Amino acid sequence: MTTLLPIALAALLVGALVAVVLAQRRSAAALLRAAVAEARAAGHARCLGLLAEEMQAPGLALLGLSARLGEAGHPVAAEARHVLRLADEAKEVLAASAGPRCLAEERVELAPLLQEVVAAVAAQLGQGRRQWRLAQDFSGICVHADRRALRGALAQVLARAARLTREGDWIDLRPVVTSETLAIVVEDEGLGLGAADLATGAVAAADHTRGLSFGLAVARSLLEAHGGELRLEAQPGIGARAWLLLPGARLLPG
Repeated sequence: MTTLLPIALAALLVGALVAVVLAQRRSAAALLRAAVAEARAAGHARCLGLLAEEMQAPGLALLGLSARLGEAGHPVAAEARHVLRLADEAKEVLAASAGPRCLAEERVELAPLLQEVVAAVAAQLGQGRRQWRLAQDFSGICVHADRRALRGALAQVLARAARLTREGDWIDLRPVVTSETLAIVVEDEGLGLGAADLATGAVAAADHTRGLSFGLAVARSLLEAHGGELRLEAQPGIGARAWLLLPGARLLPG
C-alpha cells in the first residue's frame, strides 16, 4: 500500500500536466482560429470598402451624363442612382460594423482641403456641371484633425449635394465659427429631401425627385470620432443645408 501511494500521486500529477497541456493547445488553437477569422473579416471589409469607392465614381459620372441627354437620359439616371445606392449601402454596412476609429491627427488647412474635395466630386460628375462656391472666410482656418477622415466626411456630404441638384445648380460652402464649435455648412438648391437618412440609413426612392435619400452614416461616424456631429436641414422645393460640426477646441491659430 505504501508503495502504491507514490505511484498514484505520480499518475495524478501526470494526468494534471496532460490536462494543462491539452487546455493550452485548445486555447492556442482557438486564438489561432480567431486571428484567422479576424484577418478574413478585415480583408472582406477592405474589399467591400474598395468596391464602394469604385462604384461611386462611375455612378456620379453617369448621373452627370444623364443631364446632357435630356429626356433620353432618364434610364441612365435611374441606373446611376441604383449604383450610388449600392455604394452607400456598402459603406453603411462598413460603418455599422467598424469599431472605434483611430485618428492620425495633424494641422489641416480647410481651404485647400475643401478645394481638393470639390475638385474630386466635380470630376466624378463628368459632364454634369454644378456651380461650387467656397466662401473666402475659409482662408486661414486651420483645425487639428485627421485629414483623411475629414476629407472622407466632406466627400460624402458634397457627393450627396451633387446628387440632389441639377445641371448648373449652386452648392455653397461657408464656415460658421462660434466660441464652442466650428461648422462647415453646405447648402444646395435641390428639392430638399428629408433627413430620414441620418436617422435610419434607409434609402427611399421617389419618381418625382432628382435623387435618393442616401445614408450618411460614414460621414457622421467620422465627425463623431473628432467629437463632432452631422446635422441636416431640408426645405421641400428649396434645398438642403448640411452642418459638419467640430468642437471649437480643434481650431488652431492661423
